Amino acid sequence: MATPDTSPTESDPLASLEERVLRAVELVSQLRSENESLRKQIEADTAERESATTAMAALRSDNERLNEELDALRSERKQVRTRIEKLLGQMDLLAE
Repeated sequence: MATPDTSPTESDPLASLEERVLRAVELVSQLRSENESLRKQIEADTAERESATTAMAALRSDNERLNEELDALRSERKQVRTRIEKLLGQMDLLAE
């Protein structure tokens, strides 16, 4: 005869419960590990985004400076062209 502690009907539900608890513990452990991994990835992505934002701000500043320099060079070229045209006009007057 089976004793009440070892009867098949009582040990199966207990074993089943134990198995479910162990699976739950493994799942919680796995989820915690994934959570930590995701947190680290978020930190890395945040740092990368901040770095990219800083680099983009520097590039925008450089772009603005270069556009100003380009405008100044175009203005200077226009002045030089005007002076050369004036000089050519005076040379034409001398040649006549």
